[in-house]
Amino acid sequence: MTETIAGVTIPDSPLATEATALLREAGTTLLLNHSLRSFLFGSVQGRIRGQSWDPELLYVGAIFHDLGLTEKYRSAGERFEVDGANAASAFLHEHGAPEDSVGAVWDAVALHTTSGIPPYKRPEISLLQSGVVLDVLGFGVDEIPGEAVSEITAAYPRDGFKEGMLHAFVEGIKHKPQTAFGNYKADVLEDQLPGYVRPSFVDYVRHSPLEG
Repeated sequence: MTETIAGVTIPDSPLATEATALLREAGTTLLLNHSLRSFLFGSVQGRIRGQSWDPELLYVGAIFHDLGLTEKYRSAGERFEVDGANAASAFLHEHGAPEDSVGAVWDAVALHTTSGIPPYKRPEISLLQSGVVLDVLGFGVDEIPGEAVSEITAAYPRDGFKEGMLHAFVEGIKHKPQTAFGNYKADVLEDQLPGYVRPSFVDYVRHSPLEG
């Protein structure tokens, strides 16, 4: 049965259904609920902004955006965002999706923790990033009606989400802490991983083997 929450219809196509099944199998309830809230928040933001987008592509991006944190999909050395983007790309290729759609979802997943760039990309990319940021950091929550927030969080609860998400980040990247350099996951490792020392961009510049 088609589900509509806060005026947003959740895609139930075979592609969307199979993507959801992958996350249910590899992830946790916390990641699933976060992914669905991110899709819904992004969709509400897009509606308010008067944008047009492909709901199925935004949905698949939302489902895959944190899949790289899971044991099944995490790699030995890539950023978790890239792991999720690569998994989404393989999934879409297997289903015969057009290359422009594959590329859009890859960018959406890979850029979802990058500030400043997604707003200038196509809506499936910008709305995934803004939906994720709203759910994780609360940025932009004042942009959408309070009843929409209440409906979304009632459908997909945030039970212990804040600390649970921090734990998921650490578990997903603690074996490759170098991937936290240059993005805010270094904040998470510094707070949550004993013995972790945040690398400094300034130190890298000053200790470059090149002269000058």
